Amino acid sequence: MNEKIALVTGANKGIGRETARLLLAEGVTVLIGSRDAARGQAAAEELGASALTIDVTDQESVEAAAKEVDQRYGRLDILVNNAGINPPGQARPSETTAEVVRTAYETNVFGVVRVTNAFLPLLRRSTSPRIVNVSSELGSLAISSDPGWYADHPMLLAYSTSKSAVNSLTVMYAHELAADGIKVNAAAPGLCATDLNEYRGSRTAADGAAVIARVALAADDVPSGQFLAEAGIVPW
Repeated sequence: MNEKIALVTGANKGIGRETARLLLAEGVTVLIGSRDAARGQAAAEELGASALTIDVTDQESVEAAAKEVDQRYGRLDILVNNAGINPPGQARPSETTAEVVRTAYETNVFGVVRVTNAFLPLLRRSTSPRIVNVSSELGSLAISSDPGWYADHPMLLAYSTSKSAVNSLTVMYAHELAADGIKVNAAAPGLCATDLNEYRGSRTAADGAAVIARVALAADDVPSGQFLAEAGIVPW
């Protein structure tokens, strides 16, 4: 039981891939969760990990993935809900359609619920279970309440509010799962240069992954229900 088993969703590229790399370097057995089986397998082979096909927007795919992990390992120690999208078509709030918002939520929010619920039985078999929900400072209501923030970020209604929802999910799961010893925290990797933002970020994917990996591998006395970034706690 010393070797940890981790699943990172959306791990065939970007921050998810770098998170997998860092966890592997710490001796963790990592499952590269990917919607595209071929891309997931290619990433897994390059990193020395295992591939797991999982589409977080598809309940049957998620359930099949959980069954496969159960059969292969019998438990899960770390779940990193990393899969996320920043959909095209975002505009000012009054100009953003419900369809665009729904697209973001299907992956960024509903996907977290699907995957978390499906893998909870496996996490409950771990001696030190962790759930890390990859969020963003853009989801912080405290930060976004500043008028200056809106002036710089008026066109990201779908993405930003989806991450606010992820933060709320984190708090609620943390409360419920405390009795099971499952630590649930949100991690903000910062503005990293990935295809999610057309590589406009000032940080590398590895920089962002370091935040996530740190939360995933924190000591057993780490608090649950926190929103963490490189500099420390982020206000909700």
